[in-house]
Amino acid sequence: MNTIALNLQDINEEIKKCCDKVKRDPAEVKLIAVSKFKPVEVIEDAYKLGHRNFGENRVQELVDKVPALPHDIKWHLIGTLQRNKVKYIVDSVELIHSVHSLALAREISKQAKKKNVDVNILLQVNIAEEESKHGFQEDQLLPELKEIASLEGIKVKGLMTMAPIADDPEKVRPVFRGLRLLAEKIKEFNYPNVDMKELSMGMSDDFKVAIEEGATYVRIGSRIFGPRN
Repeated sequence: MNTIALNLQDINEEIKKCCDKVKRDPAEVKLIAVSKFKPVEVIEDAYKLGHRNFGENRVQELVDKVPALPHDIKWHLIGTLQRNKVKYIVDSVELIHSVHSLALAREISKQAKKKNVDVNILLQVNIAEEESKHGFQEDQLLPELKEIASLEGIKVKGLMTMAPIADDPEKVRPVFRGLRLLAEKIKEFNYPNVDMKELSMGMSDDFKVAIEEGATYVRIGSRIFGPRN
């Protein structure tokens, strides 16, 4: 087995063990292979092993890779999305994880209507309130959620967060738990087009804690593909 195959096998086994520990169905947790800065050939290697969910941080890189790879890949935009670049990806992604403002949601709606598509999105929440991170503050999101729910061409599938870097994953458990509790609060509003089934949280160093707190998407790059150049 090659390195990517072994890495995918190891991570999927870890996901299963985490789910067993907290009595979750492993099928609830989807692994996004973060392929930013990786060439098409490397992604093809993972694809041949049966992997289908890939995440990109940059719009231009996503735009270049989509036509060069099989059509049944599910692409996830996980990096910061600028409004002037929305039009390039609305009809080619499975899910936009990083919708961090009402203005961005409005632009996605505008471009979705132009292309006659429905776009699945997650709302990025800055649970840790880090100044360096994008995302809604909790007290900002709740008042704006009603308008986001009313936007045409958008399906809100859940929430996303990025935890602070920590030497011990247990230190960021409250961040993941906070996102799950916020999703539970939002469910009570019963807004149309808002479904809190998905929680995108957890990366290579902390995904096991994220799964224990309810993650349905984990975003892992270096553990699969090795260090980035």
